[in-house]
Amino acid sequence: MDGIIVRRVIPSDNSCLFNAVGYVMDHDKNKAPELRQVIAATVASDPVKYSEAFLGKPNEEYFSWIQDSEKWGVVLTWLLLFYSEGAIELSILADYYGREIAAYDIQTTRCDLYGQEKKYSERVMLIYDGLHYDALAMSPFEGAPEEFDQTIFAVRKDRTIGPAEGLAHNFVKEQQRKRSYTDTANFTLRCGVCQIGVIGQKEAVEHAQATGHANFQEYR
Repeated sequence: MDGIIVRRVIPSDNSCLFNAVGYVMDHDKNKAPELRQVIAATVASDPVKYSEAFLGKPNEEYFSWIQDSEKWGVVLTWLLLFYSEGAIELSILADYYGREIAAYDIQTTRCDLYGQEKKYSERVMLIYDGLHYDALAMSPFEGAPEEFDQTIFAVRKDRTIGPAEGLAHNFVKEQQRKRSYTDTANFTLRCGVCQIGVIGQKEAVEHAQATGHANFQEYR
């Protein structure tokens, strides 16, 4: 399919990662409840692999937490900075669907590829702005309806997805040029519990570890 790479916006409702995955996998932006349960069941099934050290919280606590529709967004970003935001969840979902998930970070233009060690034959793509995930798709032309989107791409023998991969990289670079991201090292947050202001992820993590508070909102 020839065309252009487009960013399909996912609602900012604390479930953007799950619904972005749902869109690229199933053309469904309302998969969050189902996919939260998939992740919870996977984690609960292997408490040795998914230990407190791995998850950043006890297995049982994570099991309940990940199924709560209010938990994600900024809360996840600051609580789980011990690994790349969403890395555990994306790894699980790549295995669940049997497809690679490429997650592009706008600020760094880095692409984190989940499931690549399994050498799956297909790949989907997401884009991350520092706080929020959207879906990437190939559209036949600018303004084409979403039903014409191609979101699943065959992985070639060289482990690329052909021209679509270069188009995706160029799209992400253009988003970076436009500064379409949140600088998590320097932006300002306010603790939703005690209303103390902090600057950047380092101060937020320190505050969360010292107080146990995990509800932060961005403010300017």
